[in-house]
Amino acid sequence: MTVISAYGYQLVAPGEPLEKCDLGSPQAGPDQVVVEVHGCGVCHTDLGFAYDGVPTRHELPLILGHEISGRVVACGAGAEQWEGRTVIVPAVIPCGECAACKAGRSSICKTQFMPGNDGHGGFATHVVVPAIGLCPVPDSLPDGITLPDLSVIADAVTTPYEAIRRSGLKSGDVAVFVGAGGVGGFGVQIAAAMGAAVAAIDIDPSRLELAERHGATLTLNPSDLGPKEIKAAVRSFFKEHAKNPGGTKVFETSGTPKGQQTAFSLLGFGSHLAIVGFTPKPVEIRLSNLMAFDAKAEGNWGCPPEYYPDALQLVLDGRVALGPYVEHRPLDEAPVIMQAVHAHEFKKRPILVPAL
Repeated sequence: MTVISAYGYQLVAPGEPLEKCDLGSPQAGPDQVVVEVHGCGVCHTDLGFAYDGVPTRHELPLILGHEISGRVVACGAGAEQWEGRTVIVPAVIPCGECAACKAGRSSICKTQFMPGNDGHGGFATHVVVPAIGLCPVPDSLPDGITLPDLSVIADAVTTPYEAIRRSGLKSGDVAVFVGAGGVGGFGVQIAAAMGAAVAAIDIDPSRLELAERHGATLTLNPSDLGPKEIKAAVRSFFKEHAKNPGGTKVFETSGTPKGQQTAFSLLGFGSHLAIVGFTPKPVEIRLSNLMAFDAKAEGNWGCPPEYYPDALQLVLDGRVALGPYVEHRPLDEAPVIMQAVHAHEFKKRPILVPAL
């Protein structure tokens, strides 16, 4: 099928508004597909590229956006089986052939493709991506879930899912999320769905209220409590709810220096600290705490595509809610939306939706 009149919104220079650009008729090469974008989430990483001086691997101008859901409308040789399928495009697409991929470390694949970083992304009507790793989506979705909604699974859901999976979290554990926004809010739900007792920490009362309605047993606001009070509350929560040996699973999902300092301060004996959020700013911590508490700290760059179906199933089964955390906005508002998100004017994660 020939794609006609494709366009998108590209970043021309850091700090400048996105500019509309004509993509002509994108064509799929071997093992590639053209996806008609139905939704693309606006992520904190996009803000880093646009405003915080984080460099993209592909030179500018570049169309941002790595949380993509849509329908395959054209296929290159070797990818014909995807014709007409509805899909989620992984935020990090490994090659599947290198030594890292074959060793089960696809997240560090040297030839990985990240839409909106290594090439044009999803702030567009269409995007060309490798076919490997595409996550198929049922044509019929449960009531209240739309294909654009599912775009955020590509990062905001699967990234905390991978952090939780790596932590070894199981039913009866205690999980603490520092930052209950888009990524943290989904992390709270995933951990609760897996049977953990969950605490959420955030400076935004509305986020804490939402977290409490969707899996958090304890909510704490650092604006009201000092660091010692936060630590005491978490320690008491752990003693009351932990059913297994080992320590608290702490997930840093704020992507702020203060959040990362708070998360590190919550380490106890046998704790696991997952760094999920990103900030380019330095953070001062005492690394010896890891030794003293026999604790572990780990980061994860996205989520391997093979785990996307499991995360998607949590949403389809109603165990993780997307609707309360997202809102749809027209693609043609992309320049204004990016500036508004940068100015913290959105409570929910915007999903850019082309007029199809």
